Amino acid sequence: MEEVKKQTKTRILIIEDDVFIMDMYETKFKMAGFEVLRAENGDKGIKVARKEKPDLIVLDIVMPQMDGLEVLKVTKGDSELKDIPVVLLTNLGQRENIEEGLKLGADDYIIKAHFTPDEVVGKVKKVLRKSK
Repeated sequence: MEEVKKQTKTRILIIEDDVFIMDMYETKFKMAGFEVLRAENGDKGIKVARKEKPDLIVLDIVMPQMDGLEVLKVTKGDSELKDIPVVLLTNLGQRENIEEGLKLGADDYIIKAHFTPDEVVGKVKKVLRKSK
C-alpha cells in the first residue's frame, strides 16, 4: 500500500537576510494559515528548497554572497525546483531589476516599501491560485 504524504498547510519559504523583516513576514504568513520555512541567505535557501519542496518561495533580491536573482537562476534551472512559484520581495524598484527577475522566471515581485505585510500575503495567495 502506498503511503500518502498528508500536507495540510501551504508551505512558504522566505529567503531574506534581514531578521526583522523575516520575523515580520513569518508572523503574517503564519497568521494567514501558512507553514513558514526560513533561510537567511541564498545558498541556505536553495538547500532548504531542495530538501523541503515548498509551495512558493518569497525571495529577497539584495543579499550578501548570493543575491536573489542568482538564487532565482539556480532554482529555475533545477528540474526539481523549477515549477515552484517565486515572488521577489525587494526594495529595488528599478525597472531593470524587476524586468530581469520576471525574465528569469519570477511569478511576481513586491517592492517592500509599497506594500503592507497583509498586502504581501494577499499577493502570494493570488500567485498560488494562479499556479494551481
